[in-house]
Amino acid sequence: MDKTLDVITIGRSSVDLYGQQIGGRLEDMNSFGKYVGGSPTNTATCAARMGLKSAVITRVGDEHMGRFLREELAREGVDTRGVITDPERLTALVLLGIRDQEQFPLIFYRDNCADMALCEDDIDPDFIRQSRAVVASGTHLSHPQVEAATIKALRIAREKGLQTALDIDYRPNLWGLAGHGDGESRFIESQEVTRKLQSTLHYFDLIVGTEEEFHIAGGSTDTIAALKAVREFTAATLVCKRGASGATAYAGEIPDSLDDGETGPGFPIEVFNVLGAGDGFMGGLLKGWLDGEDWPTALKYANACGAFAVSRHGCTPAYPSWEELQFFLKRGIKTKALRKDGELEQIHWSTNRKGEWPVMRVFAYDHRIQFEQMEGFSPEKVGKFKQLCVDATLAVSEGRPGYGLLCDSRLGRDALYRAAGQGLWIGHPVEWPTSRPLELEPEIGPDYGGLREWPNEHVIKCLCFCHPDDDAEMWDKQIKVIKQLFAAARRNGLEFLLEVIPSKVGPVDTDTTARIIHRIYAEKIFPDWWKLEPFKTDAAWKHVCDAIRSHDRFTRGIVVLGLDAPRDELAASFALAAKFPLVKGFAVGRTIFGDSARAWLKGEVSDEEAVAEMARRYRDLCSVWDEAAGL
Repeated sequence: MDKTLDVITIGRSSVDLYGQQIGGRLEDMNSFGKYVGGSPTNTATCAARMGLKSAVITRVGDEHMGRFLREELAREGVDTRGVITDPERLTALVLLGIRDQEQFPLIFYRDNCADMALCEDDIDPDFIRQSRAVVASGTHLSHPQVEAATIKALRIAREKGLQTALDIDYRPNLWGLAGHGDGESRFIESQEVTRKLQSTLHYFDLIVGTEEEFHIAGGSTDTIAALKAVREFTAATLVCKRGASGATAYAGEIPDSLDDGETGPGFPIEVFNVLGAGDGFMGGLLKGWLDGEDWPTALKYANACGAFAVSRHGCTPAYPSWEELQFFLKRGIKTKALRKDGELEQIHWSTNRKGEWPVMRVFAYDHRIQFEQMEGFSPEKVGKFKQLCVDATLAVSEGRPGYGLLCDSRLGRDALYRAAGQGLWIGHPVEWPTSRPLELEPEIGPDYGGLREWPNEHVIKCLCFCHPDDDAEMWDKQIKVIKQLFAAARRNGLEFLLEVIPSKVGPVDTDTTARIIHRIYAEKIFPDWWKLEPFKTDAAWKHVCDAIRSHDRFTRGIVVLGLDAPRDELAASFALAAKFPLVKGFAVGRTIFGDSARAWLKGEVSDEEAVAEMARRYRDLCSVWDEAAGL
């Protein structure tokens, strides 16, 4: 059977609710980030970011949190065929906080949770055989039912010659040895747990744990003695994580000193959050192990992934992409607080964004002033019309990727609500229309706090009327707003589209927009997207694309705006723009909705007629773009 997977992890999955206030008690934290959690699920995610084809076998509830895990894992590139939906149990939750460098309070909400209902029937031998390796979690040896499921998977793996690994993952709380309030406890001696772990050690080619985890596996609080005890049960390579001292691999006889194994370089960084560091370590280790690297190299990957985890907020959000890891290993540490390294954070953000958008066919109806100037305008009527625009968008997209919309929340709030969760790219404007210098919609707030209310699928869209020959005062005022908006976008985990239109404020040539782009990047502003007016020459497009690539090789790309141009004029501009791979598509509005809006507001056409006409024009422009782009 062909190997379509590199690694399958088995065990717990949860939603981590991570306190966003740092340095206080969990009792006093009042807002939480929501992330993928659970050791094997974290490991599968990190492995996917490393470029491995990973999967996880677990159970989730048939509810919102279970769907969140499924969708988030899929966005990360983790195969979810082994994720079973349990109709009777809830997805596990974990509440976590960062008290200080030593205290990380957490509460496990796992009473009869979905992943602890995993059973032998959930283990599909054909699925197991598609992988090169199976990784088990020690936690799922704590109960007879999940233990039986884990052992079944391991036996199939051994019979078929797959590699097998154990992450000891010892949490006394999850073995029933500590109370609900002691979730952060990492070690309690237990002969029963030791016996259970030792009864399974012969299944593995690789066993990974901290010194405390080897203490429980070996039945001794002397690390060398514990490692030697484990060695009596297995010939597996033992990898011992040693905190600030890095990690050491022991492929053969256990030496008398922990320093006498094979080691990889450690990374002296600031410890901000140790939770999830071991799972990141495991993901990096699997990359080296399964790629056939020597142990020093595999441990280097593992130590680096662990370093990223301890320096950032959350578990899975902290793990690096493969590109980010390679950059870090080549460049080295510039600041020990990795989350404050701007260059590194830019690569982390841009290489871990969710979803791919190689084509952008965007219907734009974020207009406000243009609607206000139409006969028959009222906020209520335009709000309803924008819902008809959503109907037209959905009629054309039919659930396929590569389609999207631009819509505001002042006149189009209900339209935005309807568009949510439909698989569409959603741009949401923030600028006050026609403002120069740039001002924002009041809902954004003076501290940009209004962005906290936005769904994370929304992309901030900001239009700035600027020109490279603007005086210093104008540039300073506009750049200040854009810079603060960009920072707020990153703080809230939202992508940022910057639209610049110089032709409305001054003369333009083939280099005008490229000069603006250089000035924006010089301020350390990295838009995920650019929205640019259509150029009339290849030279102008080349200057723009060269400018963007010279500053940001990970940019999402460019969409071309319409400026209410006639259909044939748009077709000509599409043909020119589509020659350049960085241009991903279009964002056009009035050419599609203008006539329909004017007629509908005056009562001259029905809802159905307006939707049909807008869908026809939108579909036609999509075809024009696809033909120009050779799709």
